[in-house]
Amino acid sequence: MNHVSRLRILPHVPEAILRLNDAGLPVIVVTNQSGVGRGYFPESLVHSVHELMTQQLQAAGAHIDAIYYCPHISADACECRKPKTGMLERASREHAIDLHRSFVVGDRQGDIELARRAGACSILVRTGYGEGEYLWNAPKWAIQPDFVAADLAEAVRWILRPTK
Repeated sequence: MNHVSRLRILPHVPEAILRLNDAGLPVIVVTNQSGVGRGYFPESLVHSVHELMTQQLQAAGAHIDAIYYCPHISADACECRKPKTGMLERASREHAIDLHRSFVVGDRQGDIELARRAGACSILVRTGYGEGEYLWNAPKWAIQPDFVAADLAEAVRWILRPTK
């Protein structure tokens, strides 16, 4: 995303996040934003997008507990860039989260790898890049997602499903 005007909250996302909020589960966003490191856009844009996203979700009654982002490029070899676990480890410390009882929901193979490295359950959503990732690349992945969901709403239904 290179401009705040490009932010679009997908259908049913606020309701899905609200379901997690109501269930008492923390909702944490972790995102790579290498456009900052590449000089495509300033770090202030990342903050503006996150602020607008937070406002739009709050207007729908939902909230995100925290947002962590990595502004680095792969060559920087930082510990926060997904699929490395630095952002999840920080969230775990700051929000008392047990990563082994957590879910990583994402639309890229790197999110599935992040979940595996952190010991969390992985869910691939077919929105965003997810459909292409799943159709074209998933057969080659060494690690498959624990669940594939059409969208965040289906992912949340799976997370909140009754278990025996």
